[in-house]
Amino acid sequence: MSSQLRVAVVQFAPKLGQVQANIAKARELCNGLKPRSVDLLCFPEMFFSGYVFPDTATITPYLEHPHTGPTATFCAELARSLECFVAAGYPEKLEPHEHAPPLGGNSLSFHQPRIGANSAFIIGAYRKTNLYKLDLPWAVPGSGFTTMTLPHPLGPTTLAICNDLNVQDPAVWESLEEGPYELAQHCIRSGTRLLILLNAWLHPDEDGEVSDSDSADCTTSEQNEDTDGTEPSWEVINYWAMRLNPLWATIREATHENEKKPGIPNELLVLVCNRFGNEGGSVFAGSSALMSLRRGSGRPRLLQMMGQREEGIGFWTANIPGR
Repeated sequence: MSSQLRVAVVQFAPKLGQVQANIAKARELCNGLKPRSVDLLCFPEMFFSGYVFPDTATITPYLEHPHTGPTATFCAELARSLECFVAAGYPEKLEPHEHAPPLGGNSLSFHQPRIGANSAFIIGAYRKTNLYKLDLPWAVPGSGFTTMTLPHPLGPTTLAICNDLNVQDPAVWESLEEGPYELAQHCIRSGTRLLILLNAWLHPDEDGEVSDSDSADCTTSEQNEDTDGTEPSWEVINYWAMRLNPLWATIREATHENEKKPGIPNELLVLVCNRFGNEGGSVFAGSSALMSLRRGSGRPRLLQMMGQREEGIGFWTANIPGR
């Protein structure tokens, strides 16, 4: 039996390194929300610090303690005042014993230890598992995907961050049928009813990961060239859906891991909270969205979306599937 879920995604263009200004903007955007009007409120990846840091030296002043940093303090305040769950991404400061040598980075940072983690929290903390190239100079990867069982109406919820959706090195995405689809398969195995993605996802012109995605067509109407940012990036939304292929693929496309099993939900909601704006030449895609994916349906269903450069809150209601 399904339950009604009220969600809100905050989409704006954070300014790199301007923590207090970003806090003020987030607070301004949330001012219209009333207590008990929403069940879940989401913010993008690293939305107070900004995202494009070239090395450890530049990001170090913005690393946060997971319980007392500006993101935790702000979100705890919102959760109390609105009486809802709040999910947000932030650059986490590691304890000294967690520091590790870098996997990569530019020549200025290659010799430096990685001293942070790209993290998010809703109740428990989660560290980004599949690091993007911009994370490598300073962040350590998390230990794997996790699913939390949250109170009604959320239920089994998986929290992921941006590049977690992509194939994990050294694996290669062979084909739409074969994958691999690490995050989607985790959702199946864990019985996830709600997948939350907190993103700093780049515009297609910036990121080679986004490619032809016609087979995951989420479009709801004729697509016209966007001139004012009010239209979403259909290429990005279709790509997100394509990377979750096992959650909606037809039976002939499904792998053995996608077979229906007793007790595992047939359908789940996917909530994507992305940012927009420009940092150091990197342009972010906005297009926050809510999707419903039903296994075996052959097509993802787009319920709601925001424009590429639309500032504000997407406030949406959907039925979250039961077991």
